[in-house]
Amino acid sequence: MRLATTTVLTLCASSAFAQAPAPDGAAVFQKTCATCHAQPGPENRAPTRESLALFAPESILTSLTTGNMYRQAQDLSDVEKRAVAEFVAGRKFGTPTPLPTVGRCSSTAPPMTDPGKGANWNGWGGTVTNTRFVPADKGGLTAPLVPRLKLKWAFGFPGVTAARSQPAVVGGRLFVASESGDVFSLDAKTGCTYWAFHAQSGIRTAVSVGQYKTAGGGSSYAIYFTDGAATAYAVDANSGKQVWARKADDHPLARATGSPTYFNGRVYVPMAGLNEEAQGGRPTYECCTFRGSVTALDATTGAVVWKTYTIAEEPKKRGVTKEGVQAWGPSGGGIWSAPTIDARRRALYISTGNGYSDPQQPTTDAVMAMDLDTGKVKWVAQPAPNDVWMMGCKPENPDNPRCPAKQGPDHDFSASPMLARRTNGRDIVIIQSKSGMAYGFDPDKNGELIWQYRTSAGSGLGGQWGGAVDDKLAYFGVNGTLSQTPGGMRAVKIDTGEEVWSKAPADKLCGAARGCNGAQGGALTAIPGIVFSGSGDGGLRAYASDDGTIVWQFDTNREFQTVNGVKASGATMDGPGAAVVDGMLYINSGYGGIVGRPGNVLLAFGVE
Repeated sequence: MRLATTTVLTLCASSAFAQAPAPDGAAVFQKTCATCHAQPGPENRAPTRESLALFAPESILTSLTTGNMYRQAQDLSDVEKRAVAEFVAGRKFGTPTPLPTVGRCSSTAPPMTDPGKGANWNGWGGTVTNTRFVPADKGGLTAPLVPRLKLKWAFGFPGVTAARSQPAVVGGRLFVASESGDVFSLDAKTGCTYWAFHAQSGIRTAVSVGQYKTAGGGSSYAIYFTDGAATAYAVDANSGKQVWARKADDHPLARATGSPTYFNGRVYVPMAGLNEEAQGGRPTYECCTFRGSVTALDATTGAVVWKTYTIAEEPKKRGVTKEGVQAWGPSGGGIWSAPTIDARRRALYISTGNGYSDPQQPTTDAVMAMDLDTGKVKWVAQPAPNDVWMMGCKPENPDNPRCPAKQGPDHDFSASPMLARRTNGRDIVIIQSKSGMAYGFDPDKNGELIWQYRTSAGSGLGGQWGGAVDDKLAYFGVNGTLSQTPGGMRAVKIDTGEEVWSKAPADKLCGAARGCNGAQGGALTAIPGIVFSGSGDGGLRAYASDDGTIVWQFDTNREFQTVNGVKASGATMDGPGAAVVDGMLYINSGYGGIVGRPGNVLLAFGVE
C-alpha cells in the first residue's frame, strides 16, 4: 500500500481535464442559472447575479458542489462549475478577497512562541490525539466559570456563506481559514487582523502550527492547511509569506475536507473525493477512480516522504454503461477527518468513508493504523462492511456498472479517531460513525473491538464530525438529520461503552426558519466538568459532564457587529467545534449547504 505516485489512470484523467477547452461561464450561467438568478422580483427569492458577485468564486463553487445549489448543478462538469463561478463572481480563482480597511492591528505581532508550550489549541483536535479535551491549565476555563461566558468580539468572513474552518490558537495568535481561500492571523484577545494569505482554492480544514527550518539554517514556525483543490500549504506564522505549496493528490476531483496534522517535522495530509462522489451520478462520467490517501510531507520543504492509499487495488475497467461510458472500480474510501498520532506506538490512525464503486473493499468505513515512519498499513478495523454508495444511483443496479450492484447506506466515518486512556492504564481508540454506532478499539490487539454503543439510528445525510473524551467518559452528539427528532447528547464510560447519561435535543432556537434543524453532528469540545456542543439550530450549549444538564447556552441566530466591519451572521453550527484557550472560547457559526443554513461569523467568548 505504500505508494509515492498516483496511478497512470489518474494521471490520464487529470490530463483529459486539463486539455479540455474551457467552457464559457456566461453561457453556462444563461443555460443553468439565469431562470432564477436573472429574474429579479418580489416573488423570486433567488439572489441576483449582482448580489452573487459579492461572493468569492471559491465560495460559489462550494455551493455548486456540496452546498444548497448542488442539485441544480448536478449535470454540470467540474470545469463548467468553475467557469460559472468565475463568471458570477467577476474574478478568477486565486484572486484575493478585498480585505476590509478596519480591524487591522495597530502594532506588529510579537514573535511566535513554541506551539508545544503554554496554552494553545493546535490543529483539529487540540492535540495530536484528537480527544478534544482541554485541561484547566491550558484552557483556563472550568465548570463554575462557564455561566459567566460573554461574547467579547466577532469576526466576519467576507464573501462566503459558511464558516467550516476551525480556528487554531497558538502563542496569542488565532489562525483561521475561509472558503474564500483566505487565511487570517488575528490577535486572540481582540480579534484585530495581523495579516491575511490567499490560497488558490477555498479552505475548510483547520490549521496546524509547527516548526520548520529557514533557508538561513535557523528555525521558525509555520501554519499548515490544505485547500479545496488538494494543495497543501506552509505559510510563515510571523509574516504570512508562503514557505511552500504541494499538490497532495493529482486526481481532478480530489478535495481536502480533513485537516492536516503536524508532528515532529512532518505534516500528514488526508484526502477525500468529495466531488467525485457527487459527479458519479452523471451518466457521462466514468465512475469512479478516486482513492482516499494520506500523504506525509516534510514540514520544511513540502517534499513527499510517503503516500498510502486507503484502497490498495488500483481501479480497473468494470464494464460499459448503456450510454457507452466506461465504468471503473474499486474506488472511494475518502478520509474526511484529521489523522491521529500515537507517538508511543509510532502509529497514525485514520478513518475512512464509503466506497464509490464495486468491488467492495475491506478498508472502507474503517479505522486504519499506519506506520508513522513509512505509511505501511499495520491493521484495519471495519465494523460495517458492504457500504458502496454513489449519489444518483438506485437501491439495486444489476445492469448499470457505473453504480454499485447494491446501494449501501452511506455510513462514513467522518470523525477523527480519538486516542484515549482507560482507567487500567491501557489505551483505546474511540470513534463514532454516521451509522449512529460508536466503537472502542484496542490498538495493542490490531484494532480488536472492545465495545460498541448505539448513539442513534444514524443517518446517511450529515456527518458526525467528532466526539470528546476526558479521563472517565466519552461524549457523542447525535446528528440524525433525516430523523423526525434530530439532535441530542450521549455520554458513556471509556472502559466499557456503558451509557452514563442520554439527553434529548433541546428546544430549537431557530423556530420556523427555513432549514431549521436541531441536529448535533458538529465536533464536541470538553473541559473539566463541561462538554460544549454547537447545534444545527444555531445554539452553542454547555452540558454538565456528570449528568448532561445544560448549564449555559448562546443563540447565534442573528447579525453581529464585527471587529473587521464585515456584515456577518450566525446560523447552523456543524462541522468544526469550539477551541478553548487561556480563558477564551472560539467557535464558528454558519454552515450553508445541503444540511445547514448560511452564516459567516467567528465568535470569541470570555469570562466576566
